[in-house]
Amino acid sequence: MTIEPDYAELHCLSNFSFLQGASHPEELVRTAAELGYRALAITDRATLAGIVRAHGAAKEQRAAKEQRAAKEQRAAKQPGVQLVVGATLEPLDAAGLVVWAADRRGYGNLCRLLTRGSGVDVVTGDVVAAGGTCRITRDDVVSHADGLLAGVPLAALWPAGDAGPAGDAEAGADDAATAGVDGAAMGVQGMEAAVAAVRSWREVFGERLCCLAEVAREGDDAQRLSWYGEVARRAGVPVVAAGDVRCHVRSRLPLLHALTAVRHGRTIEEIRGQLLVNGERHLHDRRRIAARFAALPGSVARSVEWAGRCTFTLDELCYEYPESVAPPGRTPRAHLERLVWKGARQRYPGGVPEKVRLLIGHELALVTELGYEAYFLTVFDIVRFARRRGILCQGRGSAANSAICYCLGITSVDPARLDVLFERFI
Repeated sequence: MTIEPDYAELHCLSNFSFLQGASHPEELVRTAAELGYRALAITDRATLAGIVRAHGAAKEQRAAKEQRAAKEQRAAKQPGVQLVVGATLEPLDAAGLVVWAADRRGYGNLCRLLTRGSGVDVVTGDVVAAGGTCRITRDDVVSHADGLLAGVPLAALWPAGDAGPAGDAEAGADDAATAGVDGAAMGVQGMEAAVAAVRSWREVFGERLCCLAEVAREGDDAQRLSWYGEVARRAGVPVVAAGDVRCHVRSRLPLLHALTAVRHGRTIEEIRGQLLVNGERHLHDRRRIAARFAALPGSVARSVEWAGRCTFTLDELCYEYPESVAPPGRTPRAHLERLVWKGARQRYPGGVPEKVRLLIGHELALVTELGYEAYFLTVFDIVRFARRRGILCQGRGSAANSAICYCLGITSVDPARLDVLFERFI
């Protein structure tokens, strides 16, 4: 019985990489789970848009596996596929990178970096640039590198010749791994340039940097793997196997070709020489992956180790309200209670009805139990801001079920005149 090696795919584009990925995040996660991958990184180009769907699919896969294990009255040997959060970056003045969020701080920095690249000031929210693409520099990456791991896709540094089976004029951008090569292009100059590019990022990430080795049976795999290994050795950086995945199964290749043609604004026949030469950039059987990277011992196992360093999950995220919702020296709970009773006295100058008093007490207790004080204080602040400036502002919908919202001036539905169910609003 042959034991399949563990593997984690660290470089994968979904269809949220517009016109460059041919599979939904859910399809990629499900297929990775079926193939027994330890982890899958969704690393769309300059976006985290596909991560939420991938996260949901990964949770469903884990739950299904636990249910099957329970039904069979045995413990699952391994957890479900781990989702690694990442993105593909293309700085204007440095070699491209695939980055992964190792922890919550890294996720926050990656979000800020992508926001900056989109032309939005992360502090003021002002648009400072335009163009619809992610424009970042090496310095931008440096200032947001904390909490991130990074990998340099060596296929993008492979010295392409003038002719080849898939010589793409845009090889330096989104289809770098498809570019062909001639023998003369693999000289000292190309090697030194690649090593210098990797070392430049090593100065930033140190031990958090690796080289990604990616091949796709394009006729020169042996040459590429040998070259990748030498670049990594000279740069002093570990080499990790990856797939530069564009779809979950081979049958999506025609769709991928069509998307590429749309991206170029040409017909498929007109850009035939710029298309992927085969359908290998999908999620593969782990034994096939191990055989493909046999020339780089340890590179497949290292993919699992690298994924294991990424502990961040979207489950860590929650609503985060401004820290200044309450005055100095007063807790959010005490401040909210004070505002509510002050508003109640203003709403009922003749005395707060007993029914409303009971409602307020019940609602405040539930708010405290759920830790929602900052939410109500934040909404109150927004409403107050609008009213002071003559901006029409009114709470609506199920907010009418809250006596607190009425007393804070968020809604105008008097709870003394009807029966309200605060739990519906919550």
